[in-house]
Amino acid sequence: MPPAAAEAGRVPNKGLITVSIMLATIMQVLDTTIANVALPSMQGSLGAAQDQITWVLTSYIVAAGIMTPVTGWLTDRFGLRELFIVSTAGFTVASMACGLATSLEEMILFRVLQGVFGAALVPLSQTVLLNINTREEHGRAMAIWGAGIMVGPIIGPTLGGWLTETFGWRYVFFVNLPVGILALAGLMAFLPESPRRMRSFDFFGFAMLSIAIGALQLMLDRGEQVDWFASAETWIYLGLTVSGLWAFVLHITSGREHPFMEPAMFRDPNFVTALVLIFMVGMILLAGLALLPPMLQNLYGYPVITTGWVLAPRGVGTMVSMIVVGRLVGRVDARILILAGLSLTAYSLWQMTGFSPAMDQRPLIVSGVVQGLGLGLVFVPLSTLAFATLEPRFRAEAAALFSLVRNIGSSVGISIVATQLAHNMAAARGDLVSGLTPFNQNLDSLLGGSTDIAATLAQLEAQLRAQAAIVAYIDDFMLMFYLTLAAIPLVFLLRRPGAPARSGETPAAAME
Repeated sequence: MPPAAAEAGRVPNKGLITVSIMLATIMQVLDTTIANVALPSMQGSLGAAQDQITWVLTSYIVAAGIMTPVTGWLTDRFGLRELFIVSTAGFTVASMACGLATSLEEMILFRVLQGVFGAALVPLSQTVLLNINTREEHGRAMAIWGAGIMVGPIIGPTLGGWLTETFGWRYVFFVNLPVGILALAGLMAFLPESPRRMRSFDFFGFAMLSIAIGALQLMLDRGEQVDWFASAETWIYLGLTVSGLWAFVLHITSGREHPFMEPAMFRDPNFVTALVLIFMVGMILLAGLALLPPMLQNLYGYPVITTGWVLAPRGVGTMVSMIVVGRLVGRVDARILILAGLSLTAYSLWQMTGFSPAMDQRPLIVSGVVQGLGLGLVFVPLSTLAFATLEPRFRAEAAALFSLVRNIGSSVGISIVATQLAHNMAAARGDLVSGLTPFNQNLDSLLGGSTDIAATLAQLEAQLRAQAAIVAYIDDFMLMFYLTLAAIPLVFLLRRPGAPARSGETPAAAME
């Protein structure tokens, strides 16, 4: 990209570049949730056991987690344009291969390839949008980017359920073909060349971080199945995570000339605070999405399609919020927007603690819209502030780390709420059972003098399960409410961006 054009913000075909990179981004983020609802159908078709089919999800998550931090080095070595094109093409081909898989082994292999090629798409799209827009346009650019990042996982289960029921599970992957072709054509036609920067590859740093990320993802995914720290497997994963991360931090801070990750990034207080906040936002966003579909289907008996439609207003709220916030970021203090967003999110979670087995769809829709509005208000200004004071040469590497931390936060959040749900459900059932005595007058009214003992016990068991489940879900929503409140004080550590850090340097400098 010619420097003069970049500095003036006059990038040719900016709109077509934006459309192309967002098509690739949405394609990738959809795959984080779209395959979940198709797992039962895949299990029968591929002849997999219950504990084996989850590797369809785990293999993708682990591969993407390991490859995301490499984005910065690959961008410097091969060029942003070339990496984006190869990643999009590879992800599209791997998606088709997943749809054609005939065995579990093939599916896992192709999902690993999906994760390897798809890992760079989200951080690269964020880097491109920051590079082709001036600082004044960053808020609107991040609104576009954030809409794709946040709405994709929300509509994923709805789209996945519809495709699975209408055409079969293979179309959950085949749907990527037309999107990938359009994105690839746009990237090849309009994305400009970018300079390359030769630097050696820090294999030891990469290896240590990969071990830490892979072990952490495996621990979070497998923990509930093996009873967490009652299993030696979990302790092994924890040991690998801690030792790998410890070795990585020591290595990159030892004064090495070209470390795998530049320590200078972490001297920017806005970026570091934003990493902590995006970790917590990741926990809240996908943890809620992980809880609601099984609650609606198992507790309320909603079919998959109805579940998707009930959750869809959450995405509408996010889209509306991002459209509005994209225009406000340059005029209103971004910290005020983040505070408003976290407050709305906390309020929506407080509404969700009032859910009951007898409610209709209205509380679900209202709380979903409020939460969508709140998360949209948080995501865009937080993404903008994270990079506002960071040197442009760190953008690709920092965007990869930003995406990685968000994804790890999502994995941690899902594991926490899933574990708490199972524990609280058992505890709530035990409390309810303790009240079932011959002296309980409410029990007499429930039985109603019935003489069919078997039918009565079945009815009673169903009531116990439903009541214990709603208590456990409410406890999880309350936990998420407290996590959101805990994130609010961090906003006051963020500072408003001032002038560019170095004289003569503009945020829309040429891709470095």
